[in-house]
Amino acid sequence: MTAVSPLARREARRFHLFVSPWLIGFVLFSAGPIVAAVVLSFMKWNLLQTPSWIGFGNYARMFNDPEFWESIENTVQYGLGSVALGVTFTFVLALLLNQPLRFQGLFRTVMYLPSVVSGLATALLWINILHPDYGLINKLLASVGIDGPGWLASQEWAIPGLVLMSVWGAGNTIVIYLAGLQGIPKTLYEAAEIDGAGWWRRFWNVTVPMMSPVIFFNVVTGFIAALQSYVLILVMTEGGPGNATMVLGLYIYRQAFVYFDMGYAATLSWAMFVLVIIVTAIQFSLARRWVHYEFK
Repeated sequence: MTAVSPLARREARRFHLFVSPWLIGFVLFSAGPIVAAVVLSFMKWNLLQTPSWIGFGNYARMFNDPEFWESIENTVQYGLGSVALGVTFTFVLALLLNQPLRFQGLFRTVMYLPSVVSGLATALLWINILHPDYGLINKLLASVGIDGPGWLASQEWAIPGLVLMSVWGAGNTIVIYLAGLQGIPKTLYEAAEIDGAGWWRRFWNVTVPMMSPVIFFNVVTGFIAALQSYVLILVMTEGGPGNATMVLGLYIYRQAFVYFDMGYAATLSWAMFVLVIIVTAIQFSLARRWVHYEFK
């Protein structure tokens, strides 16, 4: 057996010392609740009485719950809309902010500022922006002769209204895009120009392939965040009108803290986990067709 040097033992002690806060926090605040959620999903518990074991009763109830399936549909609609609009909108903004413009730093700061606004302030702001009578968006539509919809008051337009709101705090995504754009070698653009490529061909054949891993990262993380969203939706619509904006995260919150049905809420939480895994797996399987990695 090889003897361990004093230096190696000292480094090992330092490693365990520095990593221990994260391990303790993970066990207490992540692993513990995960195990508790597994156990609770097989129980009926209203926080006041002793939990009672009901086996797969919560799971059977979930599969026969029409509101659960409605919340899944709303969640997928919101996720697809917010990711498609958010990824496209922020990529265009990042391309503009990457240009050598005057006051470039000021523009980048302005675009990032919404990311630091609190969630409640954002919700109240967008309730007014989307108001059907005096909201900014409907006023802009009216200026070009279009009657704006009722947005959050309409069952058909409530989800699109929330999708518009979702791009508000996209500053972090823009920063990631800017880092990716500035990492593209200039020599690729110079070689394309020598070959006679115009702006569109340089964008499509150089920028997009080189940025595809960054776009893929933002799509995956955007979907995970969108599928778990509920706080702003709770403040803005409380799941209404009807159940038009009752996403899965909000449905879990309602079961846990309005109806105090903690067992069923834990079961729904596992459904959300499975949904996130399925959506992420689909994205990774499709990524082979469009994501370009230099090391391949």
